[in-house]
Amino acid sequence: GTAAAERRTVVVPDVHAFPGHIACDGRSRSEIVVPVFDAAGALVAVFDVDSEHLATFDDDDRAGLERLLGWFAGR
Repeated sequence: GTAAAERRTVVVPDVHAFPGHIACDGRSRSEIVVPVFDAAGALVAVFDVDSEHLATFDDDDRAGLERLLGWFAGR
């Protein structure tokens, strides 16, 4: 919910240290969550990728996913 509420990508190096984390897979140890907006700026989706490893995602992943998802959303 944080990524959608704050309208920004959230990179979580350790999900067990992130307040309010909702586990969808007990093996998850890190994640990246990208809100997806349409051309009008409306939130249309939230893209969430989990990893079994700590600190899997970084700023390069954030930038690439934001660019790719923006393209799919028609921005």
